[in-house]
Amino acid sequence: MSSADLFIKINSLPAEMRKEVEAFLERLIKRSKSEGPDKRKGGVPGLAQGRIVISDDFDEPLEDFKPYME
Repeated sequence: MSSADLFIKINSLPAEMRKEVEAFLERLIKRSKSEGPDKRKGGVPGLAQGRIVISDDFDEPLEDFKPYME
């Protein structure tokens, strides 16, 4: 949706609803400023590449759990 389309839709709303849209936009803007790219959940993909090593037998059953798996 273009900015012009959004502008038309917002202006077609009653004044009270336009105030709600404005308040919502302010919250979004505030949240986007407080959440920098490093503060988002999950971090940056690939940042720990090569630092984490999983053993070859990672998926093998553990001896301690054999009684429960029979």
